Amino acid sequence: MLHCSGPALGIGNEPMKFLDQAKIYIRSGDGGAGSVSFRREKFIEFGGPDGGDGGRGGDVVAICVDGLNTLIDYRYQQHFKAQTGTHGMGRNRAGARGSDVELKVPVGTQIYEEDGETLIADMTEVGQRVVVARGGNGGFGNLHFTTSTNRSPRRANPGQVGKELTIWLRLKLIADAGLVGLPNAGKSTFLASVSAAKPKIADYPFTTLHPNLGVVHVDGREFVMADIPGLIEGAHEGLGLGDRFLGHVERCRVLLHLVDAGCEHAGEAYKTIRHELEAYGHGLEEKTEIVALSKCDTVDEEALKKQIERLKRAMRSAGPPLADGEKRRAPIKVSAATHGNVTETLRDLVRVIDDARAQEAPAKVDAWQP
Repeated sequence: MLHCSGPALGIGNEPMKFLDQAKIYIRSGDGGAGSVSFRREKFIEFGGPDGGDGGRGGDVVAICVDGLNTLIDYRYQQHFKAQTGTHGMGRNRAGARGSDVELKVPVGTQIYEEDGETLIADMTEVGQRVVVARGGNGGFGNLHFTTSTNRSPRRANPGQVGKELTIWLRLKLIADAGLVGLPNAGKSTFLASVSAAKPKIADYPFTTLHPNLGVVHVDGREFVMADIPGLIEGAHEGLGLGDRFLGHVERCRVLLHLVDAGCEHAGEAYKTIRHELEAYGHGLEEKTEIVALSKCDTVDEEALKKQIERLKRAMRSAGPPLADGEKRRAPIKVSAATHGNVTETLRDLVRVIDDARAQEAPAKVDAWQP
């Protein structure tokens, strides 16, 4: 079972789909059987047993690699089986170990059991390796069963059977800042104006069908921003594109919530997204949020002032919880078309990201204390 959405990258005439979820079957290798063998050589009266042990079966290993941002490879292959260990042989020769199967996944991939809820591994760093299914042990040869009372055993163990299971791979893009908002709130336009990303932009809802990533540069600094498809009321119940793509902003340190200045009621638009974030859960409703009124160049000053007031009231009633002594940020008036207040918005994002990184650093140091 695979989940994919619109074209992300293209090579020639072959469009590449963005795939962030895949269900695959894996099986580790069986262990090789032990050997029943006896030494038979001229002039050696009591040769004795010399059956070797079987080789261990190969493992199924997940490896986090750089340069991937989709699970598209698992659209074309869903079955992975490691090699069986070689059987033991006479002359005390042990069997060779079976070859492993490597599952190469992008940074941010989570591996779940078939129930979709039990987490096996969270791949967050390049080079991280996790054994998802360990191969079976090789069987003992008859040499292993020699005792003082049984000098010529005629038994050997079969190899241990490998482990087989069905797993889910779920990709959650790792970005510092995430863009949220209703469809046509200007998220893709904003991302295109501050980075080299080329998301599809059009004047109809649901133009963005898959998440987009862009590297943003400001004041000599850089951070990664993610744009996810727009949410609508009832997205947590599956309306529109649903809320499945919200998983891609779970790891973000800050959310940039864009509200269209030309919408009917900025406050209601804001509350709609806040309700969907709360319904989704996973800590999104508590993340630090910067709110911006987008497309400010499309409305007059009087309408803009009215929308700002509506937005402020909505933020007081439905905004994320504040820490002690923290003041709620006022909404920013932004225009990606004229670049109005864009740099100021990016600087605010950088400040929040730096604060979050500073708080995370001591926690990581403590985690590694002996």
